[in-house]
Amino acid sequence: MFQIDQEIFNVLFQAVSEGVIVVDEQQNIVFTNSSTDGMFGYQKGELLNQTLNVLIPKNYHAGHGAHFNGFMKHKESRPMGRGRDLYGAHKDGSSFPVEAGLNPFKMDGESYIMALVIDISVRKQQEIEIQQLNEELEEKVLQRTKELSSTIDKLKVVNIELGAENKKRIEAENKIKNALRKEIELNELKTKFLSLVSHEFKTPLSGILTSTMLLGKYKLEEQQAKRDKHIETITNKVHYLNNILNDFLSIEKLETGNVNYKFSTFKLSKVVNEVVYNANMLLKLGQKIKYPENIDHISLTQDEKIIELALSNLVNNAIKYSPENAIVKIIISQDSKNTAIQIVDNGMGIPEKDQKNIFNRYFRAENALLTQGTGIGLNIIKTHFENLGGTISFTSEENKGSTFIITIPNIAQ
Repeated sequence: MFQIDQEIFNVLFQAVSEGVIVVDEQQNIVFTNSSTDGMFGYQKGELLNQTLNVLIPKNYHAGHGAHFNGFMKHKESRPMGRGRDLYGAHKDGSSFPVEAGLNPFKMDGESYIMALVIDISVRKQQEIEIQQLNEELEEKVLQRTKELSSTIDKLKVVNIELGAENKKRIEAENKIKNALRKEIELNELKTKFLSLVSHEFKTPLSGILTSTMLLGKYKLEEQQAKRDKHIETITNKVHYLNNILNDFLSIEKLETGNVNYKFSTFKLSKVVNEVVYNANMLLKLGQKIKYPENIDHISLTQDEKIIELALSNLVNNAIKYSPENAIVKIIISQDSKNTAIQIVDNGMGIPEKDQKNIFNRYFRAENALLTQGTGIGLNIIKTHFENLGGTISFTSEENKGSTFIITIPNIAQ
């Protein structure tokens, strides 16, 4: 018999928006939370002891048994329905699109499967709307291209003997083509952003939920190390989500012009020490940070928090995109007007074809798509430095590493 402490139940399952379903090896439902009941249209407790097929549309019943048996043979946590759309069956007979993750576990010697279910009807509708927008945009592009071609043909006839006018016409044509290209790229960027936000939030939230559930299993004093491990996982993922939200808030402030810079005079070594201290906790096996030489005398009159934000982002990126046993170098120099900070790594580097877009918002280089990140940080840094009269640039070679250089006036104007 599947049993669970009521207090732990309230903490782990009833407060989350995801549906939680637990079934035994015979596919009988032994537990659901209130999100599941509401999602599928049932009253509390109404689903208990029913077969899982009651939540699956009838046209999927034939193949479900084979999928379930296959999962039971190779028990491991994974997304459900990889490569195909999934649907749930509402009590009223309707169906709706869902996402589900499967997590096997044992309790009292019995095997169970916990499914985390999300209703993605809104997202599916958004995808349809985005597709419609894409089609409308493509139609506009074709129409505008035809109009442009017609205009160009007329200009060729009218200006055939006017070389100077011809040159102006070609320049105008290129500008229009670039504008159309940017319109297409912007639409693609919005689509990527929706996908990115969904992934970057869903993955750590699922990790937090799993770690929270497992915490309840470790009640003995000698299991403190296991509890500490899951608490650390929850803390790290919460910090990661908090950093993403802070990035989005920074973008909103920059776009609306609501950024108020606070200038003060400070030792640059103070900022470097803080950044290096925090970055040491992110180092992979064998990685080291080479501290800059002779910087105790360097002072700046700038916004200290912005300098720390930029340096921290670049050092953390160097660690993230470098292999084990790599060295990340910080090199600092100052003349009478400016201070230059270089962050040098020997990591994966940036593909040449992606380098022109590396400061664009939400852009991720092709070789970094499987690494966590939002593609926001460099764009935020670049905008701040432009506001403060500074610059950021880089050199990079794929599989050899990158060097990012930030230059800032010693005294804010």
